[in-house]
Amino acid sequence: MRDVAALDTLTALPGGLGALRHQSDTELQNAGLDERLIARLRTAAPDTTAVRRWLDGERHTLVTWRSPQYPALLTRIPDPPALLYALGDPDLLGLPLLAVVGSRKPTRGGEETARLFCAAFCQMGLGVVSGLALGIDASAHAAALDADGTTIAVLGTGIDRVYPAANQALATRIAGAGCIITEFPLGSEARREHFPQRNRLISGLALGTLVIEAALRSGSLITARLAAEQGREVFAVPGSIRNPMARGCHRLIRDGARLVESVDDVIAELGVMTETLKNELTEDEFAEPRALDPAHRKLLDALGFEPCAVDEIATRTALTIAEVSSMLLILELEGRVESLPGGRYARLQ
Repeated sequence: MRDVAALDTLTALPGGLGALRHQSDTELQNAGLDERLIARLRTAAPDTTAVRRWLDGERHTLVTWRSPQYPALLTRIPDPPALLYALGDPDLLGLPLLAVVGSRKPTRGGEETARLFCAAFCQMGLGVVSGLALGIDASAHAAALDADGTTIAVLGTGIDRVYPAANQALATRIAGAGCIITEFPLGSEARREHFPQRNRLISGLALGTLVIEAALRSGSLITARLAAEQGREVFAVPGSIRNPMARGCHRLIRDGARLVESVDDVIAELGVMTETLKNELTEDEFAEPRALDPAHRKLLDALGFEPCAVDEIATRTALTIAEVSSMLLILELEGRVESLPGGRYARLQ
């Protein structure tokens, strides 16, 4: 997809987006931009010629606030990015996602836990978002792909860079079947200060964040803290008291994170989080609801206005239970359906 129109919208700012570095904060504030937006736009200011060339590539997209693919959940965080470079399918950004993060040097048991949990999440209709790092991140992405599920990778570099380089093959798989995003301009290299900024997008895209193995000084704990600040749920898998990679998770649990022993522990809590987030969305944000695609319209028509179980909806629509569960979660966030006791759903509009 080529979103040159979105680029034109951004370059229509006073002096052009590429000239932001040459304008004072006062000039930009006088143009109606607040301090936080100015900081984000300065970070994102691209070489527009290079971006236009990049947009000619297959599955290359620039997602801005006005783009239909801009994730609704990102609008709920304090400092949403002004634009996202996306490689892959940007429509996946709007699906229900769970962030899965952890140690770059996990134990074999930690990697196995990540694979088993992420495969199960995908089978239940949840996508997995992580940071393409070595260790737990890579295991989470790979498990989602192997399960034919959705996975999103958020970079701390430009979209044309893969860090670490050892994950180049994995990044290629994600770009082909999922989506890779970043807010950093083309050519941006990996810098220490980029990764906390990246982490807020990992947690911001997701309904909750699951930490699987983390040392006491770990970037995963930053992601968990940001998730809590964003009003999202934080989950942590406990481990052996002799495993230094479990200490970060134990600290999170002491600080209020949900202790997770099974996939069901996460799924049950996400039902509550979905309702909370839906209630927090303002009327303005849903004043013009997105147009339903044919698949979602088909599901709503099949559901009707009488409560119905997920397996019955799957039978009526010839969709898989995983597909139905994923679509219902999106429709619930949008206020089109509601979940009822006993795993049933009812149409609201």
